[in-house]
Amino acid sequence: MKHSRRMGIVVLMVFLSVMTYIDRIIISIAGPGIIKDFSLSETQMGTIYSAYLFSYTIMMIPGGYLADRFGPRLTLTFMALGSALFTGLTALGGSPGLGTYIGIVPSFLMIRMCMGICAAPMYPSSGKMNANWNPPQARARVWGWIACGAGIGGAITPALFSWMKARSGWRSAFLLAALGSAILGAIWCWYAQDYASERPRSIGPPPARTRTLWKELLTNRDLMLLTAGYFTVDYFEYIFFFWLYYYFGQIRHMGMDQSAIYTTLMWVAWMVMTPIGGWVSDRLIVHFGLRNGRRIVPIVGLTLSAVLVYVGSNVTGTLPTVILLCLSLGFAAATDGPYWAAAIDASGKHAGTGGAIFNTGGNLGGMIAPVLTPLIAKYFGWSWGLYAGGIIMLAGVLVWFFVGKQTAID
Repeated sequence: MKHSRRMGIVVLMVFLSVMTYIDRIIISIAGPGIIKDFSLSETQMGTIYSAYLFSYTIMMIPGGYLADRFGPRLTLTFMALGSALFTGLTALGGSPGLGTYIGIVPSFLMIRMCMGICAAPMYPSSGKMNANWNPPQARARVWGWIACGAGIGGAITPALFSWMKARSGWRSAFLLAALGSAILGAIWCWYAQDYASERPRSIGPPPARTRTLWKELLTNRDLMLLTAGYFTVDYFEYIFFFWLYYYFGQIRHMGMDQSAIYTTLMWVAWMVMTPIGGWVSDRLIVHFGLRNGRRIVPIVGLTLSAVLVYVGSNVTGTLPTVILLCLSLGFAAATDGPYWAAAIDASGKHAGTGGAIFNTGGNLGGMIAPVLTPLIAKYFGWSWGLYAGGIIMLAGVLVWFFVGKQTAID
């Protein structure tokens, strides 16, 4: 019974991850149309992209604290329903809509920032649930599947949203995504429980709570190193999340319909590689121990990713470019499970708050990339926008040579 419920909880977290990424990235597919409809610049659109990431990042640690304090079940319920609300309200951005009264850019900025606040607890709460239900030797593969949900959401969004946008406009797609998030949030609230020992669908936090050890978390060497490394990885990945569709269509002139397909392939690479990376990492720790086994996938994956983004941005053919850039993202994505599993291990009983600190560092990189990349491209060309991501990510390889020397926080 506990095993089947554990599997059900993992499946629901995967679906929550799917919907979170649909809610997050449909605006990037709408981006070229919004730029055209409202005469926005690339930098203004990048600022709108980053508004979500700004509030999402700022509220990450409070969201993780809530997961530790009230349990991941209730926190994820709030996340899903809040995300549904503000995804739906995105349909009121622009003009006609809220933009008529406060301006186009301010309206989108306000809605996206509110949405980021609601979505912030998603992954810290999932990390807490992972720690509550799974032993260390299973956490990377479980997280690989949760991260795979992001790939599924990313893979289906470009083609589906492009089709819906052509038939009924971009606003209807936001409303449909909001409905899906609301339904899923209700199912999660009904089914999930914080611990295997809990009575299903119990109300309120579990009885045993520990005081959050902020000083110990913020001075934990492994957690801080992992946070710095995750900053570099997220910087690289968010270039792909927000600008690859534009890069394919406008810079490499592949056509917008074809770009939607190629962007979908990028997410397929993510979807395939995240569970593989998590599974391989868990297998490696069985053979080489927790410290040495956990570092192999990140060191190899991030190095290959940086090499492939350089090669892929220099080839001339459409197919080689798409394949190499998709593989580049895929190898970076393969490190997500090991990164999160290591952060959960380092955080001990405070996996919600520790995971939030770790993910805050990552999203600081993600928040900077959408704005900095077009600025780099403006002065040095789009190839250097991609090169910069690869160079920054290589710094993330170095941290893994020093992770694993500190015990977990009790």
